[in-house]
Amino acid sequence: MQFRGLLPEDSYANCANGYRIHYLDQGEGEAVVFLHGSGPGASGYSNFKGNYPFLVAAGYRCIIPDLIGYGFSDKPDNVDHPLSFFVECVKQTLDEAGVERCTVVGNSLGGAVALGLALDYPERVSKLVLMAPGGLNELPEYQAMPGMQKVFQVFGSQTPVTTAVMQDLFATALMHNPAYATDTLVAERMQIMEIMNGHVMATMTVPNLTTRLPDIQCPTLSFWGLNEQMMPEDGIQTLSQGIPAHRMILVNQCGHWVMVEHEALFNRMTLDFLQHG
Repeated sequence: MQFRGLLPEDSYANCANGYRIHYLDQGEGEAVVFLHGSGPGASGYSNFKGNYPFLVAAGYRCIIPDLIGYGFSDKPDNVDHPLSFFVECVKQTLDEAGVERCTVVGNSLGGAVALGLALDYPERVSKLVLMAPGGLNELPEYQAMPGMQKVFQVFGSQTPVTTAVMQDLFATALMHNPAYATDTLVAERMQIMEIMNGHVMATMTVPNLTTRLPDIQCPTLSFWGLNEQMMPEDGIQTLSQGIPAHRMILVNQCGHWVMVEHEALFNRMTLDFLQHG
């Protein structure tokens, strides 16, 4: 693994569909796959840099892809980006990495992709760990959320996104405590923004998966910040009632990124779930 600017660059999967997906591959043991959320400058590393090393040290192999359209992965501007496309790219990345079965950790868009992977390829997913996943509501309900409005305002702007704008976005839309919107995080996201195009956000579609949740039979752990501004709060009940083998951890003084604002709690609870279910 080497660094390209501020971000580590590791392995690439040449997927069967013709696209190239970048992923970090660290550690040995049972596989845990981390799927990041969407938004300006997103990448697997910037979402999970405080989490996957903890599991590597505990004896797990951690795979952290950059979803199609993000990070160092391909960014096609001539195809739409439905949820099925994200799922296809992740599944084919796992094929290339030799991962037959894994725990999947996903937040936001990555949580919706994790749900889609568990639904379409249940034999590949042993457990799920979700943080305020997408795919639980209709589009107008998401569009009404103040944090989501701010993300699309920034991404859809005709003017360049500045460091100050990016920092304000994280401090006010994604986090409860603005102290976690660090200069380093913003710089990492700005690096990816320079190579992103807006096509992925403009064409991304995630269906409402609520009626399919009872089909998910694997053990599932969910985290939800009680100061969430991105995802409608009724997702808490939707997950809890929908997935049969499910437990929920509600975290006070926390926004959209439980794994960042409450890193130690997230790491401990996730490891306990991996070890004991």
